[in-house]
Amino acid sequence: MLTRENNMEMAETSDIDLSFEDFKNEVLNDYKTAHLSRQMSLIARKEVLTGKAKFGIFGDGKEVAQIAMAKQFRNGDWRSGYYRDQTFMLAAGMTTPQQFFALLYGETNTELNPDNGGRSFNNHYATRFIDEDGNWRNQMEGGNTASDISPTAGQMPRSVGLALASKVYRNNEQLHQFTQFSDKGNEVVFVTIGDGSTSEGHFFETMNAAGVLQVPMAVSVWDDGYAISVPTEKQTIKGNISKALQGFEKGARDSSGILIYRAKGWDYPGLCQMYEEGIARCRAEHVPVLFHVEELTQPMGHSTSGSHERYKSEERMKWERENDCLIRMREWIVETGLAIDAELDKIEVEALKEIKEIRNEVFNKYMQPLVRERDELVHLVTSKHCVCNLARQSQIDDAMHQLQTAHTLNRKEILSAARKVLRNVCSNCDIPGGLKNELKLWVVDYRKMGHEKYNAYLYDESSHSALKVEPVAPFYSAEPEKIHGREVLLQNFDAMLSRDPRLMIFGEDTGKLGGVNQTLEGMQEKYSENRVFDTGIRETTIIGKGIGLALRGLRPIAEIQYFDYLLYALQTLSDDAATLHYRTKGGQKVPLIISTRGHRLEGPWHAGSPMSMVINSIRGIYVCVPRDMTRAAGFYNTLLQGDDPALVIEPLNGYRLRELRPENPGEFRIPLGIPEVLKEGRDVTLVTYGSCVRIGMEASRQLEEIGISVELIDVQTLLPFDIHHVILESVKKTNRVVFFDEDVPGGATAYMMQKVVEEQGGFFHLDAPPVTVSAKDHRPAYGTDGDYFSKPNAEDVYEAIYALMNDANPGKFPPIYS
Repeated sequence: MLTRENNMEMAETSDIDLSFEDFKNEVLNDYKTAHLSRQMSLIARKEVLTGKAKFGIFGDGKEVAQIAMAKQFRNGDWRSGYYRDQTFMLAAGMTTPQQFFALLYGETNTELNPDNGGRSFNNHYATRFIDEDGNWRNQMEGGNTASDISPTAGQMPRSVGLALASKVYRNNEQLHQFTQFSDKGNEVVFVTIGDGSTSEGHFFETMNAAGVLQVPMAVSVWDDGYAISVPTEKQTIKGNISKALQGFEKGARDSSGILIYRAKGWDYPGLCQMYEEGIARCRAEHVPVLFHVEELTQPMGHSTSGSHERYKSEERMKWERENDCLIRMREWIVETGLAIDAELDKIEVEALKEIKEIRNEVFNKYMQPLVRERDELVHLVTSKHCVCNLARQSQIDDAMHQLQTAHTLNRKEILSAARKVLRNVCSNCDIPGGLKNELKLWVVDYRKMGHEKYNAYLYDESSHSALKVEPVAPFYSAEPEKIHGREVLLQNFDAMLSRDPRLMIFGEDTGKLGGVNQTLEGMQEKYSENRVFDTGIRETTIIGKGIGLALRGLRPIAEIQYFDYLLYALQTLSDDAATLHYRTKGGQKVPLIISTRGHRLEGPWHAGSPMSMVINSIRGIYVCVPRDMTRAAGFYNTLLQGDDPALVIEPLNGYRLRELRPENPGEFRIPLGIPEVLKEGRDVTLVTYGSCVRIGMEASRQLEEIGISVELIDVQTLLPFDIHHVILESVKKTNRVVFFDEDVPGGATAYMMQKVVEEQGGFFHLDAPPVTVSAKDHRPAYGTDGDYFSKPNAEDVYEAIYALMNDANPGKFPPIYS
């Protein structure tokens, strides 16, 4: 049984100068925080069930453990958590009940909802550490939380990078000047995860990486016995995650591993002591720690989507009611004489009253602009002086009635009503001052407002955008030397590393070997293992490292050895890196560069080009597809001057090809989104990128011999794509277009075709249907012959263009195969 002696011992160990009265006040404040959080959950659930909010997922049952954890959280520390951390956020001072309800309703005003501006649902938190001009704020002035995502264990990979940053800042004296990001590496990363999510591969990969790297990462596993409806014994080996990880545990003589602590989720003093000891070691020794918090409950079930009574037995429900952490904390407070029942009753009543008042206040603020916008539309429509066709007038009246009586008022209802009215207003009103004209203007303005609230900030829109970096051409000596492509990259990386101490490059075989193509040969020896280093074969946490390091002000280049293997990390790229700037409405940014290589080597997994799979999964990350290493180097230089995340895919067959040696390595910059016309022509426009450029050039040369003039265009980047419509201008001249690459049919060629033919309006300038030339539906087969029969070649391109000219002039260009 917990006793007064336990209580005093806790007071003595936590703060030797803390009086008993001060300790009592601290405990009672914690008790109130716990009840504030519980009432937030209970009331928010009702808001969802009554239709005021869309969805709810809460932290009920986890309150006491999270309060104990928050006691060790310091300015400059980081949280990388999940959607049940509201109590920790409250106790650590990183959120308020007002912000909690603003999140719940989807408030788009970032002054009221700074976490995500309505982009993510409730309990998805984020610290706004980017100001309105895109500049970094001082991360040491308070606590920091990386923007939450919903996919289970998705918070794990970035946690490695956040914690690795502390180690980097501690070990690299050149970085001690960056005091807005670190106090010489003394920051801990607090990671939280539900027990069910520890079954994900992301969790095990992250724990392995952290144990090897020895970084200050403190992982708390909230174990309430279930992953939605599935009990722990069906989720985890031995039915216990800390037992499952015993092989990871660090012994006294081990140089790697993690520390493991266990406590009960209702044991307030035990939890406080556990976190005090564990976080102190984590901070001082830079050793990762796992806190397994067991015997937690989830009083309201998983979320507002259903009831846990469906899958929990009555015996289990009874146990959860008796062992609710708030009930057990109250029992402990009374038993130890810290307070009597009447005092605690008063605290609970105050907590309920406070949260109800805040709920009303926040909901009213949320509704005020919606009511105003609705009333503006109603006034505009109902104040008209003309009379429309009676049938149409009925449609207009019905749309207005539905809007005015809508059970849940939102912008969808408002704009939908306006558009329904607009299509029914008679054309006679389409005059200056007429209803149709005024309503058209209103809809345009409302959509602009909606764009800012719901669509903007996919990429950096500030002066730090990579699109706003001034291009600088490579220049050459009078008699330029020709060197291998890999040497162009090597000299460029050398110049980049020498200029910016924040730059780090890492990946599989990147450090000691200098990369599988030696583009970093000797760089680790020259710049140290702090700057250029090897990683394990774990693509997800390679990307996670990059995300975390970038969030903390460093400039990482994370290398994935081959493009095919980027798919291991696609979820992390897609759900975390690509969405971060968007889902925080410009409040956070991740200037991460991902470097890889692809196309045309050998066999299914070293020659794939799953380009459409990638570009359609990572909108929010720029994708550069250089044809040679000079172009690749220029993209790296450009991206380092901006703050957008980007993927650079180096062409595998270019490392040994010779290129002219630039005299300004590290300085020349290739602009994003601007194609290059490599060969002018009059008959057909051929659009391609990467390794296909050389094939296109060869096919164009052969076609020139028979009188077909091809204009060859290298798009250079797929995201962004041809922002100045260079390709359209070519199509206007040739009136025919062929899109060519190594992706599957309907892949990136279809993407390029949509951009040019539909979006740019190229359709109106075509004299023949657009043509795509791509690979077969399957992955490429092995060897030279496998490549030839699997992927498009110069003959394929030749014949596709020839067929277009045959249709135009069969007399001059008779069919090849008839």
